[in-house]
Amino acid sequence: MTTDPAALAWDGAARDVPTLHIDDLSAIPFLVDIAGVEEYQHRARLRAGDGDLFAAVTPAAHGYERYCRDVLGLGAPELIVADAVEGGPLFVARACGEGAAFDRLVARAREAGGLIVHPYMSHEAVWELAGRISAASGTRVTVIGPTPEALWLANDKARFCELVAATVGDSWVVDTRLATDPDAIARELAALAARHPRVGLKRTRCASAMGNEVFHADEIQAGDPAALVRAFLARTEWPPGEEVLAVPWEDATSSPSTQLWIPPLGRGMPRLDGVYEQILEGPERVFVGSRPSQLPREVNARLEAAALAVGAALQQRGYTGRCSFDHLVVGDPHGGCELRFTEANGRWGGTSTPMSLLDRLLGGAARPPYRAQDFVHEALAGVSLPEILTRVGDDVFDPRTGRGRFVFYNVGPLAASGKLDVIAMGKTQARAEAALVSELPGILGV
Repeated sequence: MTTDPAALAWDGAARDVPTLHIDDLSAIPFLVDIAGVEEYQHRARLRAGDGDLFAAVTPAAHGYERYCRDVLGLGAPELIVADAVEGGPLFVARACGEGAAFDRLVARAREAGGLIVHPYMSHEAVWELAGRISAASGTRVTVIGPTPEALWLANDKARFCELVAATVGDSWVVDTRLATDPDAIARELAALAARHPRVGLKRTRCASAMGNEVFHADEIQAGDPAALVRAFLARTEWPPGEEVLAVPWEDATSSPSTQLWIPPLGRGMPRLDGVYEQILEGPERVFVGSRPSQLPREVNARLEAAALAVGAALQQRGYTGRCSFDHLVVGDPHGGCELRFTEANGRWGGTSTPMSLLDRLLGGAARPPYRAQDFVHEALAGVSLPEILTRVGDDVFDPRTGRGRFVFYNVGPLAASGKLDVIAMGKTQARAEAALVSELPGILGV
């Protein structure tokens, strides 16, 4: 068996074999505060089509497969439900390497003469699974995704900021201090607090701001920085010795993201698929959704050019597949503003998933104005997707007719948390915003 990326890497060529879509989030630390995160693995269904497979360790929510197949027209892929392994339900790749799930994947690869694995995030366990399927089936199995080295170059905030500075210049990154022990982290935080009104700590590999904490400078100066740091490290389950970032927390007027697809080296340059404004909540700016950028055209153009340059630098280092970059707009976007990179998301995510789903549903037509985000209400806990669709009625989007304005996905958290994800479309951005924020609660009766 080999897990050598050189032998398993997707080369970009078309192959008439099934694709296994697998959304394993286990490599991202500290996701415990995201309600229903164990059901996010079913987002893989949105990329799968006829003849494909997608994997999970939990069953699909009632009515979801019928909705994807018969309403959205996403084909009829095979769901592989694996038994959960030690570590919990997020470890989907490891679970697929055991028992009946592994036997089925091997059989499908053998029948088809190969398999493509397209993961949410191509961490080490995914490459190991691909190598084991290849060895057991005697077929060629490839992975659409960056090598582990390139994956962690993108997803480690410290290493990524170094790449950005080397590619487009120091002005594109915030003043970042790195330290690996609590006392040194506290000293760096205090030094920044002497120069900036707000400062923050960041774990290097967390997602969705779960590994961030923001402090006012006077809180640092009047208190005990070391105690604040120790509390942060305990809360985020910090492994001793891992780098932690101390940064000034700049006042941003917008937090856009740039969405890229990066083909294998030699198969073309990175493609920019859109610029989006992230919808963020709370002082740590936790991601809840996105909408197409409403920033001035010249700001979008500057972001696009810088993102493509950094994407090309990642491609040179072995990165393949979906990637996005988070940015800050500091100052007046209609005047003199500064633009920053804050991190990369070397994976599929909360912006790229609905964006790509819309592209699939619209068959290549231009995306309309839309807003995509999670919708949570305690009154929806235990409500089934078929009941949601009944309440929404003719406003459920039908890609065959183009009628309707709401698309629902990631519905697994409904049962326990009253949470699902929604795309709301409109003829204008204002109407799309109103549809989700103002009108949908009433339509759902909450």
